[in-house]
Amino acid sequence: MKSLRLAVAAAVIIFMPPPAHAGTAAGATKWVTSWAASAQGPYPVGNASAQPDQRFAFPVPEKGARNQTFRMMVRPDVWGRQARLRFSNAFGTRALSLDGVYVGLALGGPALVRGSNRPVAFSGKGEITIAPGAEAWSDPVDLAFVRDPEASELAGRRLAVSFHVVGESGPMTWHAKALTTSFLTAPDAGDRGALEDEAAFPYATASWFFLDAVDMMMPAATRLVVAFGDSITDGTASTMNGDDRWPDVLARRLHRAFGNRVAVVNAGIGGNQVVGPPEYSAAKPFPGGPSAGARLERDVLSLSGVAAVIWLEGINDFSKNGNAAVDTVAARMRDVAARLRTRIPGVRVIGATLTSALNATNAAHGSKEQDEKRRALNAFIKSSGVFDAVADFDAATLDPSTGEMKPEFIPESTTGGRGDKLHPNRAGYLAMGEAIDLGVFGMGQ
Repeated sequence: MKSLRLAVAAAVIIFMPPPAHAGTAAGATKWVTSWAASAQGPYPVGNASAQPDQRFAFPVPEKGARNQTFRMMVRPDVWGRQARLRFSNAFGTRALSLDGVYVGLALGGPALVRGSNRPVAFSGKGEITIAPGAEAWSDPVDLAFVRDPEASELAGRRLAVSFHVVGESGPMTWHAKALTTSFLTAPDAGDRGALEDEAAFPYATASWFFLDAVDMMMPAATRLVVAFGDSITDGTASTMNGDDRWPDVLARRLHRAFGNRVAVVNAGIGGNQVVGPPEYSAAKPFPGGPSAGARLERDVLSLSGVAAVIWLEGINDFSKNGNAAVDTVAARMRDVAARLRTRIPGVRVIGATLTSALNATNAAHGSKEQDEKRRALNAFIKSSGVFDAVADFDAATLDPSTGEMKPEFIPESTTGGRGDKLHPNRAGYLAMGEAIDLGVFGMGQ
């Protein structure tokens, strides 16, 4: 960790929010994204983890949901007295109609804290129709149970977002690897979002559907950090419902140091690549989602309050599914970093070194040639000047005696098992989250 701090010290002076927020009057507020899940699909294309059998909830996957209610469980990183929701039909092929949208405080399972459920409107109406490829923000909704946003009583609690799919949805936009249990009614169960008990929600899912962002109204100085990447950011092999991916660890460290002055959201997609695939659509999907550049607008630039991006990606570009040249990946990284700085003046772009996959048991990874590419890209990340600072995840997880991931970071935490020497477990993600020097954010005391 000492070497990381020395490496970033010269690159970090102070982390200023975008100039548009400078000189904001005391007491002013703004929207800040408090939870996000990068869109992919259509269902079931993706790399879900610990997924229950979905046949009873979605008997015909290409037809999607049918007159049923979703109760998506999300964990806001910060809480405000007002929230707004973003729903996505990015990879749908027909108009998506929703009504019966509610937000409430989760109690346990699908049940909600009594009296916490509140209806959500769209331009003053109780329903919304979202065209194929489009998205929609809700109106602000008051969260009456948030008595004091600065208090810690809601830290770690889940917000339940319920909504009813009117008719048949067709192909569903989703985020496959939630590693969080959410709930579904049976098809044709109708609108059940107003209910605060659990009886109407017999089915579980380990994915998020349609909902892809939650904003909270926060003090104007609040800063958002986006963790951008692939499965090692998405959390493969971490603990189901444990919230122990490396961005979660980082978020808790930042909150201990700076309270609610900063939020962290996860924009990882399992299997994602910097360069590929060359095209992505509902008709031609890819399990790893759209390329980093293709999804940058939706998954980073359009979020509220972005002030820093930590980018860990590239290992899948060197897999048998990618097989990209190091120079190609590096050039695309330069392009994406430039786009971030053009669109968000003052943003901090932090490069993360790739962790080892040498001798991985995953069929697409593990060769010496791939590891040589990984090490070459890490050298670029650390020395090119493209990034404002570097988070050296490789140093935090590497066993120098073997060139592989440290053995204690290999056994899988989600469902158990030997692990794949590609994805860190809970202990590995903890080491990664702890390895980031908080000085890269220039928050001060």
